[in-house]
Amino acid sequence: MVASSTAPFTTASFVWRPVIPKSAVDLRTSSQVFILNRIGNFRHVRRLRCHSSRCPSLSIIKASAGDQEISGSPPPGGVPRLPNFSARDSESIAANIQYHSEFTPSFSPECLEFSKAYIATANSVRDALIINWNATYDHYDKMNMKQAYYLSMEFLQGRALLNAIGNLELTGEYADALEKLGYRLENIASQEPDAALGNGGLGRLASCFLDSLATLNYPAWGYGLRYKHGLFKQLITKDGQEEVAENWLEMGNPWEIERYDVSYPVKFYGKVVIGSDGKSHWIGGENIQAIAYDIPIPGYKTKTTINLRLWSTNVPSQEFDLQSFNSGKHSKAIEAQTNAEKICYILYPGDASQEGKVLRLKQQYTLCSASLQDIIARFEKRCGVAVNWEELPDKVAVQMNDTHPTLCIPELIRILVDIKGLTWEQAWNISQRTVAYTNHTVLPEALEKWSLQLMQKLLPRQFEIIEKIDEELIQTIIEDHGTADLDLLQKKLKEMRILENFEFPDAVIKLFPKPKKEKVIKQKIKDIFKGKGSSDVVKDKKRGLSKKHETEEEEDNEKEKEKEKEEEEESLATDPTKPKMVRMANLSIVGGHAVNGVAEIHSEIVKKDVFNNFYKLWPEKFQNKTNGVTPRRWIHFCNPELSKILTKWIGSEDWVVNTEKLKELEKFADNEDLHNDWRAAKNINKMKIVSYIKERTGYDVSPDAMFDVQVKRIHEYKRQLLNILGIVYRYKKMKEMSAKERNSKFVPRVCIFGGKAFATYVQAKRIVKFITDVGATINHDPEIGDLLKVIFLPDYNVSMAELLIPASELSQHISTAGMEASGTSNMKFSMNGCILIGTLDGANVEIREEVGDENFFLFGARADEIAGLRQERTDGKFVPDPRFEEVKKFACSGIFGSYNYDQLIGSLEGNEGFGRADYFLVGKDFPSYIDAQEKVDEAYRDEKAWTKMSIINTACSHKFSSDRTIHEYAKDIWEIEPVILP
Repeated sequence: MVASSTAPFTTASFVWRPVIPKSAVDLRTSSQVFILNRIGNFRHVRRLRCHSSRCPSLSIIKASAGDQEISGSPPPGGVPRLPNFSARDSESIAANIQYHSEFTPSFSPECLEFSKAYIATANSVRDALIINWNATYDHYDKMNMKQAYYLSMEFLQGRALLNAIGNLELTGEYADALEKLGYRLENIASQEPDAALGNGGLGRLASCFLDSLATLNYPAWGYGLRYKHGLFKQLITKDGQEEVAENWLEMGNPWEIERYDVSYPVKFYGKVVIGSDGKSHWIGGENIQAIAYDIPIPGYKTKTTINLRLWSTNVPSQEFDLQSFNSGKHSKAIEAQTNAEKICYILYPGDASQEGKVLRLKQQYTLCSASLQDIIARFEKRCGVAVNWEELPDKVAVQMNDTHPTLCIPELIRILVDIKGLTWEQAWNISQRTVAYTNHTVLPEALEKWSLQLMQKLLPRQFEIIEKIDEELIQTIIEDHGTADLDLLQKKLKEMRILENFEFPDAVIKLFPKPKKEKVIKQKIKDIFKGKGSSDVVKDKKRGLSKKHETEEEEDNEKEKEKEKEEEEESLATDPTKPKMVRMANLSIVGGHAVNGVAEIHSEIVKKDVFNNFYKLWPEKFQNKTNGVTPRRWIHFCNPELSKILTKWIGSEDWVVNTEKLKELEKFADNEDLHNDWRAAKNINKMKIVSYIKERTGYDVSPDAMFDVQVKRIHEYKRQLLNILGIVYRYKKMKEMSAKERNSKFVPRVCIFGGKAFATYVQAKRIVKFITDVGATINHDPEIGDLLKVIFLPDYNVSMAELLIPASELSQHISTAGMEASGTSNMKFSMNGCILIGTLDGANVEIREEVGDENFFLFGARADEIAGLRQERTDGKFVPDPRFEEVKKFACSGIFGSYNYDQLIGSLEGNEGFGRADYFLVGKDFPSYIDAQEKVDEAYRDEKAWTKMSIINTACSHKFSSDRTIHEYAKDIWEIEPVILP
C-alpha cells in the first residue's frame, strides 16, 4: 500500500523557465522536428531531421468547412521554448496549445482530425488547473481544517472544456487562441465525449455539488469509481432501445491524472480468525488494488480547485500466474486480473444473476474501502506523529450519496478497530459522528437490501460488524421503548432491525413470555370444552380429582407449556420462505449522525412514513436539504443568449454566484423590450435544436411549434407512458377533425423524449418502443404535418441537455405524487424560463410555491391520496374516465404498427396483481392531465402572457441553486467553513 501524497499532481520535478513567444507559432518547421529530452533541467534540445513528407503541426491542419487554414512559421531563433503555463493572454494560450500538440502526443503526427486539437487544448487548460489545484491542497494541509468527503457511485460530469475555461474566466481568450490556430472553440469543444460516470439525477447532483463546493471555497473531495464503459450507449432501432458499450475512454481522458503513487489494497472473501492478541484478523480471500485517478474541479472566479478522485481496479503483478500462462492456460493465468478489472467496467451491472449481485457489491465495497483508506491516510499525515483518533470527526465529514456507500460504516469501524487498535466503543462513537446519509428514494423496491448470505461470504468481517451494530440497535430500541407494550416493541424491532428475517438474540426472546392472565383464560376455556362450568371447577378442587383426571391434567399442562414455548419462539422467528437480508438504509440511519431528504415533501414522507420509527427514536438526526443545480453550467455556460439578457437587465453578472439577484428580474416582467429580448433568445436556442434533431433523427421540425420536453430516466413512476398516451389521444382527436378544426383547436407541438431504460427493465423498454412507434406514425402523417411531431432523442446525456433545456418551452415532470424524491431537471428547466406541467411531487412543490400557482400547470392526485386510490382500485371501485378507455383501445388498434402492446397496456388493467392494476395511477390522473394540456394550449396562444410566465420562472428559480444547498450541508451537517486561498 502506498499512501496519498500531499498534492494531487506535481507539474514538474524540474525548473521550467517559460518564454512567451511574440506570436503563436508552430513548434517545428516543415523539415525539422525539435524533441525535448529530459537531461538535467530539461534544457537539452535535440534537433532531428524529419524524413517524412507528412509532418503536419497543429497550426497547419486543414480544418473543415467554416475553419480557416493558418500556416506556421519557425520559432524565433529556430529553438522551441516552453510556454508560460500560467499566462492568461490568447497568444500564450495558443503557444501552450501548440506545445501540447507536439509534446503531449495522444495522436500520431499523421492525424489530421479535430480530436488532436481538442486533446491539446484540454491539456493546456489542465496546466492552469494543476497550478490552482496544487495551491489549494497545499493550503488545506497547512491550515489543517475540517474537510468534507462526498462519496457517490455516480458523477455525471458532462463535458469539461467549456465549463473549465468558463470558471477560469478564459472563454474569450481560448476562443481567440484557437482562432489564431485556425479553429473555432465550439467545434473543438464538440470533440469531447461526455464522461460516462453516471446515469441520471444522482450523478448530476453530485457534479453540481462539486462545482458549488469549489466555487464557494469549501474544503472538500469527491470520491467515485472510474467506469470504463459507463452504463451503456443507447441506440434506437426498429426494435426499440438497444444497448452497446460506451466508448468514452477510447481516445483517452485528458482531464484525469493517474496517480501511480496512490493505491490501496481491497479484499474479498476469506475468513475471520481471532489472533493471539485477541483481535479479529481478516485473512485469505481475493486481493485487488484500487488505483487513484484524479480530476481537478475548478471553482468559478476563484483560485480554489478541488479534487474528484476516481478508483480503478487491478491486481499486483505477482497475481499473474506465469506458470499457467507458459503452459498454455492463458485464461487461468489472467483470471485474477480479469476479476479485478471487471469491477470498474460497467455502472450498475445487471444483477439478475448471482454473479451480477456479487459484482455490484464488490463495486460498492471498493468505493468505500479505497476512499476511507485514503481519507484516513490523509488525516494521519496531517496529524503528524501523534494521532488523536477522537479528532477524526472534527477533521473529517463523510457524506454518503444514497445507500450505495453504506459499507463506509462497517469499513470505518473495521479500520479503526482491527488496524488502528481502537476499542469497539471508541470506533462506534467516532463512526457515528463522522458519517452522514442522504436518502434519495421512498420507493420500497429501491431501498437497497443485500442478501445476508452474500454479504457474509464476500465481506465476512464487515458482516460481523454489522451484526454487532444490529445488536446495539436492538438494545437501544428496547431501552427507549420499554417492555410495557411487548406487541408494539416486537413490531418495532422487526421493522427497524438492520438484519431482516434474522434470528433474535436469546436475551431478546426471553423478553416476550406469554402473560399469565392469558394462561388462566385458556384453562377456563379448556374446562368449559370438557363440560364444566365455573361451579363444577370449584367442586372438583374441593373433592379432588381422580388419579386418571390428574394424569390427563398433567399431560395437558405439559402440552400447553410446549405449545406456549413454540408460540413464543414463533413470534420472533424467521420466515423460512423469505430470504435473510441486510437493510442498507437502516444501517445508514443507525451508523451516522444525520439523515436528509432532498425536497421538503420527500423529507416529510421520510419522517412520517418510510422511517417513522427511526424519526421517533432520533428526531434530531433528520433534516431536509432541497436539491439544487449549478447556475454556472445550467444558465451561464449552456445558455449564453439568456445569460447576456440577465446580466443586461439585472445590471451585473453577480447573479451567477448570487442567484438571489435573479429575483430583480421580476420587476421587469411586463417590459416589452425585455419580452422581445427574451423571445429572440429562445428562438435562437430553438433553431439549434431544430438542426440537432435533423442531424440525430432525420426528422424536420418547425421552430414555430411549442417545444414540449420530457427527458429523464425511463421509469414507470416517472410516467412517460402518461405523456405518450396524452399525445396519442391528441393525435386521435386531430384525425377526427377537419384541417381547419384541428388548426384552430390545437397549438403546434414538437414533443421530445429522451432517457435510458435500464437494460433489464422490460416494461420501461416497452415504453421506449411505444414512443418511437407512435413517433414514426405521426411524423409521417401528411394530414398532421407540423401540427404534431414526436421525437425520441437517443442516448440522452448532459451535453444534449445543455442544448435542449435552453430551447424548451414546456417541460413535463409528471411522476406519481410521493414517488419522486426531488428531481433536478425541473430546476434546470425553470431556471431557463421553461414552464412546467407536473404533479405535486418532489421539488415541483417548492418550484410552484416560488413561481406562483398561475405560472405552473398542475394536475393529478396528491401524495396523501395515493394509498387510498390504490385501495380503491383493489376494491374494484375505480371507474375509469371514458377518454382513458378510448385511448387504450386506440393504442392497441394496430395504427402504430404490428408490435403487440397488450403487456404494456395490460399493466393499466385489473384491480390487483404484479404488473397490473395501474400501480402508478396513469388512469386516475389521465383526465386531469388532458385538461391541463388544454390549458397549456390556451396559454401558449397568448404570446405576451406566456413570455411573462417564462420570465417569472427564471426570476423565481433562485432558491434552486446548488450553492444554497451546499451552504446548508456545510453549516448543518458537515460543519465546515469556506477557506479563501491567499
